[in-house]
Amino acid sequence: MVALELIRNLQEVDKENEYVIFVSPDEDNTVIQETPNFKIVELGKASYPVWEQVLLPRAAKKYGCDLLHCTSNTAPLMGKTPLMITLHDIIYMESSLPALLLGKGSNYQKFGNAYRRLVVPRVMKHARKIITVSGFEKECIADYFRMKNDPRLDTVYNGVSEHFKPVTNPEERARIKTKYHLPDEFFFFLGNTHPKKNTPGTLKAFSDYIKETGSGVQLVMIDYDRTELEKMLQDIGAPELIDRIVLTGYVDNRDLPGIYSQCRLFLYPSLRESFGIPIIEAMACGAPVITSNTSSMPEVAGGAAELVDPFKPAEITGAIKKILGNPELKNKMISDGYRQAAKFSWKAMAEQVLEMYQAMYKSQVRK
Repeated sequence: MVALELIRNLQEVDKENEYVIFVSPDEDNTVIQETPNFKIVELGKASYPVWEQVLLPRAAKKYGCDLLHCTSNTAPLMGKTPLMITLHDIIYMESSLPALLLGKGSNYQKFGNAYRRLVVPRVMKHARKIITVSGFEKECIADYFRMKNDPRLDTVYNGVSEHFKPVTNPEERARIKTKYHLPDEFFFFLGNTHPKKNTPGTLKAFSDYIKETGSGVQLVMIDYDRTELEKMLQDIGAPELIDRIVLTGYVDNRDLPGIYSQCRLFLYPSLRESFGIPIIEAMACGAPVITSNTSSMPEVAGGAAELVDPFKPAEITGAIKKILGNPELKNKMISDGYRQAAKFSWKAMAEQVLEMYQAMYKSQVRK
């Protein structure tokens, strides 16, 4: 999503420079369109390592690219095209390789982590520019790779898309509610199987809230496997909670504002994030946010969310009770959230990246 927003907004702010967007044939290439100075080139079908390490640098040379911007953590190890890389996080570098391969998560996630762990340290040595998405992650990268005060490393914040705003139209709210089987009162949680998302801790906090208050509120989760959820609930000793959880299945991104707008609270107590786009998406839609006091989340929330220790479910439960028991606090969080979300835009991100492209190109010309 970040790469798509960068491309779309560069198409708006830069009508002069020529761009070549290299894509894989197995991706949905209709999400971006060519413009007079943006050309889409579909490279051959291959496994991702082969595509990135062989086909991509070959194509960059063929098309005479002045620089190559790889936007998703990894990049070619070989090739003479000056390289810029977006390094979203280095979580995979902070854990031991056996832990990554044997720990929780899908096989796809495990392979991806192992590949990044192999490639990233080598790419860092020859990249001309390295950008990441928060001041927190910049410090992590600088500490890990010993890059303190390295001018190659910069922060470029993510943005929030313009369609994330309060949905107030009754017909649209009803459409979203019917389509995704939303209950009248619910908390919204964007959890998944990745350990960092803290799904077990969130479920435990929700279970405790129900037990302590007797509330009839339900929990809405998207695109989560029911069997996996039942196993997780069994593990935390709350199998009965399955009847209080609504699994929507896949949710179209255009429909997310309609869910954010109708939830009583948005829960995002992740263990670690390099940025946390859902925090500002929820705020932009008027949802009070509970998120973590760790990693980048306080930086992104900017004082407009209730911060908790994600390793302590009791703190999450306490935050829920605190906000719902204090209407004045809840309203303040909503108004503060609007202001905080307004600080982030994809256009500003694209303009900042464009300045970096231009500086990188000028430095090459001077050489």
